[in-house]
Amino acid sequence: MTLLSRKADYALLILSYLYGKPVGGNARSIAEQFGLSRPFVANILKELCQKGFVTSHRGVKGGYSLARPANTISLAELLETVEDGFRLTACNPSHHAGGDACSLTDVCTIHGPMAEVHRRLVGVLRGVTLAELFDPATPKPSALPMLAAGGCCGGARPVAATPA
Repeated sequence: MTLLSRKADYALLILSYLYGKPVGGNARSIAEQFGLSRPFVANILKELCQKGFVTSHRGVKGGYSLARPANTISLAELLETVEDGFRLTACNPSHHAGGDACSLTDVCTIHGPMAEVHRRLVGVLRGVTLAELFDPATPKPSALPMLAAGGCCGGARPVAATPA
């Protein structure tokens, strides 16, 4: 199971390519770089352009470039835009108006806790910029203390008390 769609994965690849090419790039060069379908890359570029993540330039040296600095774009913003709303579960309270609410919402015992997990996850994603993803040398904010300290499994573990 993955949380990101292929479109979101490709959007991240495309934006990382453009991040590394300040003069920009075109659909053909991006598709060749990653071995992707040029029409699919062109469609994603068009959507990224319409949603304000990239700008297009016409002419012989035309192509696409980032519309904003990567350190001003959060991973949450990108996913919420490209995925038409990021959801952890079908019963996400912010998406009930869409009509695909879970039929068990009235009796579900994990609806509230899952909504809280979703809220926390979105908070973490808001704290991660594209610049951090694309450039490992970018300073990391302290919004991810568990990851910075070696992750959930990499840090020191409390020692269980032994019975006397």
